Amino acid sequence: MIKGFKMKLFAGQEEEYERRHNLLWPEMADMIHEHGGKNYTIFLDRETLTLFGYIEIENEELWAKGADTAINRKWWDYMADIMETNPDNSPVSIDLQNVFHLD
Repeated sequence: MIKGFKMKLFAGQEEEYERRHNLLWPEMADMIHEHGGKNYTIFLDRETLTLFGYIEIENEELWAKGADTAINRKWWDYMADIMETNPDNSPVSIDLQNVFHLD
């Protein structure tokens, strides 16, 4: 299953966002894989500061369980100062509808 979603950076945080992801904690990568995520890519539209995420997941239920892990909550807290977040520090994320796919 493929998921696409968008998020939003704060102005001036483009390089910091990329830096933090280039140094992704091994425990965070493990959590993503343990919850069925693979081929995870995030793109940035520098004009709008919109992030576009693409990830392949095994199933929605397993993927959703990853949000409640301690390492994921720690990552959200770590990222909250550079992007739009909800009150619990989860990123404001909008799922996108898949309208075309070609292998």
